[in-house]
Amino acid sequence: MSGRFLRLACTAAVAAQAVLAPAPVAAAPAAPVPERPVAELLTDLQQRYRQAEAATETYNATEERLKRQRAEVDRLDDELAGSRRSLHTSEAAAGRLARQQYQSATGLSPYLRLLLARDPQHALDEGHVIGQLARERARTVDRLADDERKRSELTRRARTALDTRLALAARQKEQRDEVRARLSDVERMLAALTPDQLTAVAGLEQAGVTAAQRRLTTSGALAATTPPPSPEGDRAVRYAVDQLGKPYRWGTAGPLSYDCSGLTQQAWDHAGTAIPRTSQEQWSGLPHIPLADLRPGDLVVYFPEATHVALYLGDGKVVQAPRPGARIKVSPIAANPILGAVRPDPRARPLARYTPPKLPPSAAQGPDEGYRAPNL
Repeated sequence: MSGRFLRLACTAAVAAQAVLAPAPVAAAPAAPVPERPVAELLTDLQQRYRQAEAATETYNATEERLKRQRAEVDRLDDELAGSRRSLHTSEAAAGRLARQQYQSATGLSPYLRLLLARDPQHALDEGHVIGQLARERARTVDRLADDERKRSELTRRARTALDTRLALAARQKEQRDEVRARLSDVERMLAALTPDQLTAVAGLEQAGVTAAQRRLTTSGALAATTPPPSPEGDRAVRYAVDQLGKPYRWGTAGPLSYDCSGLTQQAWDHAGTAIPRTSQEQWSGLPHIPLADLRPGDLVVYFPEATHVALYLGDGKVVQAPRPGARIKVSPIAANPILGAVRPDPRARPLARYTPPKLPPSAAQGPDEGYRAPNL
């Protein structure tokens, strides 16, 4: 059979099989996935954002330790370089004294030189000079030994500091990857929600914030009137207000974007008072005050782990960098569960007269939780 007829026969056989084969059975429609309750979605989102911010503050703490460790390594390197120069000088002095001693050596004891000298007084003077040289040589040898010990100790400390710096850098990379993974989880969850679900979640969140604010104000925990800030607190508030509308970005402290503790740290830094970098350090390192004593510029810390912080504006409001996807805004003080408050300038006297900064119309616009896809 020719190749042409063989190909035709194969084609016909395949066609016949296609005609005689039974029709495929249509797959049964998949069961619809039950839609999650809005309250459950909101709780899940809040938990994921909280985990992301906790990871961010851990990253920030490591970044601060890494900065200090870099400075320590540089300081030890400078000190080690100075020690090496001092050791080189001591070695040169020791060599010079050794040559002088060799050149002036006679092989006779000082007593015999005195007996045989034509001029006993000259011999005594010469012995005095020799004694001075011996004492100088002893001091040089001691200084040389001290410099060697110091150089060895500095070398050891510099090596340890460098090892610590490398370990911190590796830990920082792991923490950075964790933050990104947490935010990716949030982004995937947000992408899976329908517009109606997003609207419902935002509405439920706003209702929760409003209810929490009402409970706080009616409880009497806040003073009925806001006392004036200190001069430093006033400057911190005005700096924070000037940042309204700038985006939240994890691990940043201005000037174009901030995370929560980056905003509060920079506000007080521009006011002239240095405070720690992270919300946990601000909570643990600054004096605590009752909510009833809040004045503008004080810091309000949130969640049991102190993973979020805002700057008090007055009248039950705060300036905060809320969450990834949101922008710096004015929020009710009860937008998140309050842990407590701290004051960076406890000894500063309040202003005799205070005019709060004027807020733009858009100051309170936008979600307090930032339910938009994070900018990774």
